[in-house]
Amino acid sequence: MAPNASDDVSVETISAYGVARATVKNTPLSKEEAKKIDDYFKASLYLCLGMLYLRQNPLLQEPLKVEHLKSRLLGHWGSDAGQIFTYIHFNRLIKKYDLNSIFISGPGHGAPAVLSQAYLEGTYSEVYPDKSEDVEGMRRFFKQFSFPGGIGSHATPETPGSLHEGGELGYSISHAFGVVFDNPDLIALTMVGDGESETGPLATSWHSTKFLNPITDGAVLPVLHLNGYKINNPTVLARVSHKEIESLFVGYGWTPYFVEGSDPETMHQAMAATLEKCVTEIRAYQKQARESGKAFRPRWPMIVLRSPKGWTGPRKVDDRYLEGFWRAHQIPLPDVANNVAHLKLLEDWMRGYEPEKFFDESGKLIPELKELAPQGNRRMSANPVANGGLLKKPLHMPDFRNYAIEVHRSGTADAPSMSNMAIFLRDIIAANQTNFRVFGPDETESNKLGAIYQAGKKVWMGEYFEEDADGGNLAFAGRVMEMLSEHTCEGWLEGYTLSGRHGLLNSYEPFIHIIDSMVNQHCKWIEKSQEVEWRAKVASLNILLTATVWRQDHNGFTHQDPGFLDVVANKSPEVVRIYLPPDGNCLLSCMDHCLRSSNYVNVIVADKQNHLQYLDMDAAIEHCTKGVGIWDWASNDQGCEPDLVMASCGDVPTMESLAATALLRENLPELKIRFVNVVDLFKLVPEREHAHGLSDREYSAIFTTDKPVIFNFHSYPWLIHRLTYKRQGQHNMHVRGYKEKGNIDTPLELAIRNQTDRFSLAIDAIDRMPSLGNTGAATREKLLNEQIRCKNEAYENGVDPKLLQEWVWPF
Repeated sequence: MAPNASDDVSVETISAYGVARATVKNTPLSKEEAKKIDDYFKASLYLCLGMLYLRQNPLLQEPLKVEHLKSRLLGHWGSDAGQIFTYIHFNRLIKKYDLNSIFISGPGHGAPAVLSQAYLEGTYSEVYPDKSEDVEGMRRFFKQFSFPGGIGSHATPETPGSLHEGGELGYSISHAFGVVFDNPDLIALTMVGDGESETGPLATSWHSTKFLNPITDGAVLPVLHLNGYKINNPTVLARVSHKEIESLFVGYGWTPYFVEGSDPETMHQAMAATLEKCVTEIRAYQKQARESGKAFRPRWPMIVLRSPKGWTGPRKVDDRYLEGFWRAHQIPLPDVANNVAHLKLLEDWMRGYEPEKFFDESGKLIPELKELAPQGNRRMSANPVANGGLLKKPLHMPDFRNYAIEVHRSGTADAPSMSNMAIFLRDIIAANQTNFRVFGPDETESNKLGAIYQAGKKVWMGEYFEEDADGGNLAFAGRVMEMLSEHTCEGWLEGYTLSGRHGLLNSYEPFIHIIDSMVNQHCKWIEKSQEVEWRAKVASLNILLTATVWRQDHNGFTHQDPGFLDVVANKSPEVVRIYLPPDGNCLLSCMDHCLRSSNYVNVIVADKQNHLQYLDMDAAIEHCTKGVGIWDWASNDQGCEPDLVMASCGDVPTMESLAATALLRENLPELKIRFVNVVDLFKLVPEREHAHGLSDREYSAIFTTDKPVIFNFHSYPWLIHRLTYKRQGQHNMHVRGYKEKGNIDTPLELAIRNQTDRFSLAIDAIDRMPSLGNTGAATREKLLNEQIRCKNEAYENGVDPKLLQEWVWPF
């Protein structure tokens, strides 16, 4: 033991080696059952090595030669054995108890593990007939892995039974819980890598049991796999005592069961007994809750599986550790193409799994082993839950037009756009009580969506206090999922939609950045899924961003960041959509459209405060259908060439642009000004680059090719330049947006800091019109003085001048 090691840690008690050490002591397997399971285990491991190394000679029916190897060896070996071990033992219970289950591979880089099971169960050959259950099919199966024109090295969308790629670590548990919400008969068997367990998202997701209702939901059975090492480092949880690990998970609210060791014979008995103990506990908790009708929060079971990294491989190679050490993480013998001794070692290793015993001469798994796997959709590799589009049912949607905000004259009255839309969401929830949920990090009420609680309250399985009845809106069975972890909420939503349901995530705009990378990964999953013929379309991932930058003046600089749109705009045009509705009726139209869509990531940006309303419902539908349009009521260039185009995108920028337009028309009435509003951001992209893009002719008809365009944008201005850089007349596009200038400001002062206020826009317009000559100088000076006066008044009184707060469209 190292000199400073904890006193209660002994190397022996946390070693991955030796006969099995387990919390559950039963030995439920007969000798014959144990032998068959071990043979299936060996056959699976053989397939894993075949995927990593071989392109020819799949069953080693002739001596292994260099030409049988792939030229480039890619993939991961280290976690394969532990995942296969768990998967095979759970298959026994699926058959015994007729379980409905899926397998989620947290360490998805160990894809050979799940691919081997899909192949042995026959699912792989069903969806890819050329990867048949024979020698030639096996050869193709091996060759395609991590190979150009083949499949990736993770549990990608091409993998039957997978809805979690496991490339970026941290989301296995939150995905699993999302899958089992409203799936009362489902168990999600979830492997959690010990490297993954060090991530922040994974750490928060253990709390998901506080939101799982044993009556209405299924169960997650996590298996924390302590194989000891990451790429080149020990893992934290593999080097602490039993007491610490047990205390950690008891503190999270779980009941941990340990299975540890490397001796296959005793490990098979220990894992069989432990998994069965967990399954019977899960079923007992569910039975108790469902028969009594009283929901409660059990101390759900979980397993801590400790086995060597690269289990069953050579312990040492050239007197250097391999099995049980970090070198087993990826390709265990990387130099077999130019090291004769290592090539022979690989061959002996592979032959040691005795493939000739488990596959007949044609290459098919022998019947005695084939019968170990479940049949049909009970196979975890064939469960339709993991291809959720097969189960997806359309939402029952009320007619959004019935929630219209009355607009008698454009831009003259304000209304609560978000609170009104919440009534629409309320009725969607009421009509879809088992397949629609709203997710968010403790912000539903703050985001003016509180009306939805009338149809479904916040799920809460924790303790209750008396005061919760006074507006807490908590319930054991609800439709709103709130936890102050954007990662967990996003993971729940992703799991929920990928398994065939529908949902919406609402968040403060500045903190959505916390899940940039998660959304990035989901976009990649959806894009790749579109290339897989057997993958059915799932409901879109819908994100509502509110509490936006221009109304975060009171919270200050830390709460001012609209840059999530840049992240989304980087993703594939086949997948992403961004909408910035200018008013309440447009918000309703956009929300209805997004909730009905499939296979997209939709982002809607709308502030939660009251705002001016511009379009009645018919006009809003027309505008949102087009995505961009000229607002005739705000323009005065009808029938002639405009001198100037004023454009806007976003609710607050639209109001400021309109106010700037009014200032110009009041002070320079001879100007002909066209007002353009953009609601669908990707309309700015050429049609050849995005399905929503305008043609060059359509774009020029709206924005012109030779007139100055003053574009007031919700987010960072350079995004508009990026989207329009190929457009004719782009040099005339002058964009104003958030420029990372902020503080505790009034709304106007925040806009002035970033030159998005009405005065700055009007002055900019004057400066961009050479035809004015010096005739606009007096107006320019007047506007500048007015801007200074308003700013000083805000400094003095702490609020913007009343005339600005109550401004309405004057024409």
